[in-house]
Amino acid sequence: MVRRSLILGALAVALAAFAAATWSVTRPSPVAEAKPVNREVAERLVRFHSPVLGPQDAPVTIVEFLDPACEACRAYHPIVKDIMARHGEAVRVVIRYTPFHGAASEQAIRVLESARMQGVFEPVLEALLREQQRWASHAAPDPGQLLQIAAAAGLDAEAARDEMLFPGTTGIINQDREDVEAVGVRATPTFFVNGKRLDPFGEAELRALVGAEVEGAGA
Repeated sequence: MVRRSLILGALAVALAAFAAATWSVTRPSPVAEAKPVNREVAERLVRFHSPVLGPQDAPVTIVEFLDPACEACRAYHPIVKDIMARHGEAVRVVIRYTPFHGAASEQAIRVLESARMQGVFEPVLEALLREQQRWASHAAPDPGQLLQIAAAAGLDAEAARDEMLFPGTTGIINQDREDVEAVGVRATPTFFVNGKRLDPFGEAELRALVGAEVEGAGA
């Protein structure tokens, strides 16, 4: 009886292992599941005013819906930078503003737009994300520190005070809000790679999808 029980137990373990291996082999990969969005959504992913990191003519475009006050966006920023570094001239990143965290987010976006006008967008973005806990604490946000942080990264703070109030900056924020709603972005960061939404979301999935697009572009 004991021997029979041991044999049955061993068979059950073997069957479970076989089933797991079969599922692992046959389940769709993140790359296989990624499908292009419809035309209406695709037309809203990139605007002429959207900041671009990397080569303008790169064959692979990552669109990141980003809130500068978002902790997950801060965590993913070095991952995105590593992906760009690994693929060189083949990848660019387009930033879309997603002010989900209220007034502090919008103020940070205005600082970033001023930085873009002054040609220091990337170092200021790096600084705002790195020092995020200073100005974007969910318990007690302090956007008054934004200009000080940005100035240390190269922003002309005096010029920025006027640039942040430009009507065009308000128009960019409103356009991005409209696109966020139309595209169906509900969390940040949300990524699209060459018009394909990253779903499921994850670092491995993002790296795989970008890698597949780079390979498909022959870059």
